[in-house]
Amino acid sequence: MDDRYTTPRAGFAFAVMMLLSATAPAGAVEIDPGGQVATLPPIGDHWLFVPDRLFQHSALFDGDTGQMLGSIPSPGAITPKLPLTSRTRNEFYSVDVDYSRGVRGTRTDYVTVYDAETLDVEVDIDLPHPVSSSNTSQHHTTLLDGDRFMVVFSQFPDTLAMVVDLDERSVASSAPIAGCAGVYATGPRSFATLCGDGTTVRVDLAEDGRVVGTARSPGFFDVVEDPVSMAGVRSGSRWLFVSFLGAVHAVEYGGDAPVPETPWFLGSDSEREGGWRPGGFQPHALHVASNRLFVLMQQGHPGSHKDASPEIWSFDVATESRIARFDVPNLSIDFLGPMMGLESGSFGHTLLGLVVPNGGAHAITVTQDDAPILFTRNAEMGAIGVVDPDSGEHLRSVVAARRSALGPRGPRSRPGRRAGARP
Repeated sequence: MDDRYTTPRAGFAFAVMMLLSATAPAGAVEIDPGGQVATLPPIGDHWLFVPDRLFQHSALFDGDTGQMLGSIPSPGAITPKLPLTSRTRNEFYSVDVDYSRGVRGTRTDYVTVYDAETLDVEVDIDLPHPVSSSNTSQHHTTLLDGDRFMVVFSQFPDTLAMVVDLDERSVASSAPIAGCAGVYATGPRSFATLCGDGTTVRVDLAEDGRVVGTARSPGFFDVVEDPVSMAGVRSGSRWLFVSFLGAVHAVEYGGDAPVPETPWFLGSDSEREGGWRPGGFQPHALHVASNRLFVLMQQGHPGSHKDASPEIWSFDVATESRIARFDVPNLSIDFLGPMMGLESGSFGHTLLGLVVPNGGAHAITVTQDDAPILFTRNAEMGAIGVVDPDSGEHLRSVVAARRSALGPRGPRSRPGRRAGARP
């Protein structure tokens, strides 16, 4: 790893060494020789990046063990972009922003390419336009199929998408997408974007990454009465976009032009009348092989679309029907318990679970292997819940996420609690 990682640790070790040498007999302190570099195993199916807005980095966790594997800096943006992963190249990609005077001065936007084994920086690829940023920064970047091209969304001063050639380590082209937002991979040489008139546009690229054409769909959602979330989920050339009120809009991008399908709704008429709707920053996840859609659901109101949700509902996309619904794990316990010195399973920890309300979850994602697990997170708690997607059982919590900015200080996980699934 480069100096940006080793220097802070060396400084911390030196401070501790000085403190110990002042209080221990001569010769009692074993000095760390330094210069030791850890490496990561091959990219795992259950690995998870967690961007941290406060400390401007993205921490990497193993969902099976709860261990923090490492972190990469994600400076400069409102919310760090979720790093992208290429298994074929064994690389991670982070879109970063730098200012010549710390938080002001000349701005530089760039893609940092990391070796996925050592987390060494391989190269920085400068971007010609400033990257966009938002509260969640979802779908502001995407990796096209085949992992040659990466697309980065820019919204100021012009709305466009920058196509980065990862073979050449340079920007191949910039696609004007005025009036649209977000980038969604639809193949090795194409991507889509959502537009403010209720349509979607597919942008087609040549072999070298130059823009060669676009195709627009008919309007398929009402941007005023019931807009769709940018947190779309993908299965091949088909994307699902869920609206604020719970309408599921599927769009097929594999033909001559994008084709929207007839929407279907989450929940029954009575449930929708009772206010049940999606809620959270990242409220949708799709397990492609089983064609199961998972949605964070809340009894909300107009404007509550980013509020935490207390339940997870799962759906069979093929039949457009609900399979199960179960409670989100109460991550408040795993966040507050260690701070109060309460061990998992102790009387105090159990009592805490009875008195502390469940704050719900803001984000959800699912792994894509044959034995998938769900991850849930409350943005205010920091802990991550690991959930069985079939039963709703809370398998464990990754409590290291609440202090990831302090660096890896040993793997820790908490045993889970069972939550009953119901249709």
